[in-house]
Amino acid sequence: MIARVPATSANMGPGFDTLGMALTLWAEVGILDDDAGEDVPSAARVIDEHHPAAVAFARLGGTGQLWERSPIPMGRGLGYSAAVRVGGLLLACGQRASPGSDVIADAGAEVLAAATELEGHADNAAAALLGGVVVTTGERSIRVPLQFDPAVVVWVPSFSTRTDHSRTKLGATVPLADAVFNIGHAAYLVAALASGDVAALRHASEDRIHQPSRFAASPASLAAHEAALGAGAWSSWLSGSGPTVAALCAIETAESVAAAMSATTDSAGRCKVLRIDHGGASIET
Repeated sequence: MIARVPATSANMGPGFDTLGMALTLWAEVGILDDDAGEDVPSAARVIDEHHPAAVAFARLGGTGQLWERSPIPMGRGLGYSAAVRVGGLLLACGQRASPGSDVIADAGAEVLAAATELEGHADNAAAALLGGVVVTTGERSIRVPLQFDPAVVVWVPSFSTRTDHSRTKLGATVPLADAVFNIGHAAYLVAALASGDVAALRHASEDRIHQPSRFAASPASLAAHEAALGAGAWSSWLSGSGPTVAALCAIETAESVAAAMSATTDSAGRCKVLRIDHGGASIET
């Protein structure tokens, strides 16, 4: 069996731990046959029991050794850990499923609950499993109906961050005015996406809870964010805990937005022009 799971961009500005978007960049996780790994695909690698996919696989009773193949960069804010964990969890459920059953439909709730526990938050995991743009409360998740299908330009830096370390830099409390600001902007962002009001997206994606401190720690990310907006992107945000920056824009302007982000940040990173992945995770034998 092979699980194929998309990368994700979480938070999306004001939606801290509650909003996530699946992207057209996929990790694959598969189970090795007992005959010693002759079926490892090209560019894949066998992983040990400490890898997040293997830990997730074992969590739901999976047995055997796994391989992984992924272009999703680690520690950059594009949901690598969520993708491979969801992949491992799906494979464990697939092992015990009846032939011909729909593993994702039957075990999706169990997979999402386990992935959320392993991740510590549900935004990446929910988007990776369901695809599209997802709102999650941690216990329940729902896709946002989209009225457009934009390009998503991601500026991926040459340096990485750790989400757990980044979270320690955030305050333990939030001023009431900032909490109200983010609640309003997150709701406004969902409404803009669902209605197709691209003119509202820039205002809607503003944040006061996590981005200010994270941008302060990564000036290159802030420069890429500002360059994207200056080049005509509809909105831009720090992807997950960063340092990657994601920008929504019209397909016809994607290359110019990418060029502006790259030029502003010199050699500190590179851009990928992606789309929203609407299919979510899949599993095949």
